[in-house]
Amino acid sequence: MKDKPSKEALFKAYSSEEGQEVLRDRVTLLHCTTEYPAPLEGVNLRSMVTMREAFGLSVGYSDHTEGIGISLAAVALGAAVLEKHFTLDRSLPGPDHRASLEPLELAELVKSVRAVQLALGSQIKVPSSFEWENRRLVRRSVVARRTIQRGEVFAEDNLTCKRPGTGLPPSDVWRLLGKPSSRDYIDDEMVED
Repeated sequence: MKDKPSKEALFKAYSSEEGQEVLRDRVTLLHCTTEYPAPLEGVNLRSMVTMREAFGLSVGYSDHTEGIGISLAAVALGAAVLEKHFTLDRSLPGPDHRASLEPLELAELVKSVRAVQLALGSQIKVPSSFEWENRRLVRRSVVARRTIQRGEVFAEDNLTCKRPGTGLPPSDVWRLLGKPSSRDYIDDEMVED
């Protein structure tokens, strides 16, 4: 016999692995500030993170602020769903129109959400494919800060690091300090010792 509907039966179902799986597959919690338009100081977007962690469910945002900026911030914080009011004319009577988007704004919201989702990437910090191409240009190499004579000891006052990164990496400075130069170097020449 099935449990009769009760608070206890609800809690039992909620607490079961099967109940949790059903919730994860079908429920998204939406954070909302019920004011039209919602004042920015009352939005508290970070509470979406608290809700996601507390309930183990995906979260979204029911946006009653003016414009699209707060919706984009919600997406950046992990909102899987956005709810935003839509109107053909914000000057129409009623509480919702002022915080609603008109057609061109809605199109901009969708375009901007897609851009934010693309830009979020993953949590793994690795160079992107196009960054590899710029690597040599933006990294630095050990160079002579001034003219260095053969036999002169490498020191902080005669070494520096500059672009491009096609020579010894800056981490090699520590290996060079205190050692004599094997040859002459002119100002800004890459050190090869």
